[in-house]
Amino acid sequence: MSVSKADPKPTARERILAAAVRRIASEGIDEVRIARIAMDAGVSSALVHYHFDTREALLAEALEFSYERAGDVRISTGELPASSHAERLAAMIEQCLPSTPALEQDWVLWVELWLRAVRHPELRPVAERLYARMREWFASEIAAGVRDGEFGRCDPDEIADRTLALIDGFGLRTLIGDSAVPLARAREEVWAAVAGELAPCPP
Repeated sequence: MSVSKADPKPTARERILAAAVRRIASEGIDEVRIARIAMDAGVSSALVHYHFDTREALLAEALEFSYERAGDVRISTGELPASSHAERLAAMIEQCLPSTPALEQDWVLWVELWLRAVRHPELRPVAERLYARMREWFASEIAAGVRDGEFGRCDPDEIADRTLALIDGFGLRTLIGDSAVPLARAREEVWAAVAGELAPCPP
């Protein structure tokens, strides 16, 4: 969430959102106090309240802000291997698991979204939009592999949904430190399941 020297100076709203992301990830949305976010962002509490009426509104926009700033970097095609669709897909899976401190923070935000969306229906469209973007990213790469003959004939949307479900399940166990599912196993299990569905049929 940091801004490099080459980046334009962040606006007050962007500073508030970045501070909210850090606080939500470290404390959880229910423990976050507007005064702390304001202090972290270097603005007044009144300005935070001006931009966000409720904690739900703050969480929703903080999640989308996090996705825009970090998620879009992860789905930037220029950052992925180009030698094969399989390599690109494996890299995409890696970038969606809690494999770095920054990705762990994103995962904590996702967990907060899941929990709040269960209790607050107004947050469900946010979760749906974020999942739809991830689904489209995976489905597009799978479809490209099918067109190029690298993958067998399949329904890219269905496999994308199953891939995200696998990432969520194994990734969550990795995030909480489940000794039975370290990062290496999560990575291997997700890829083995996906690769098995995509293998071309023998001639």
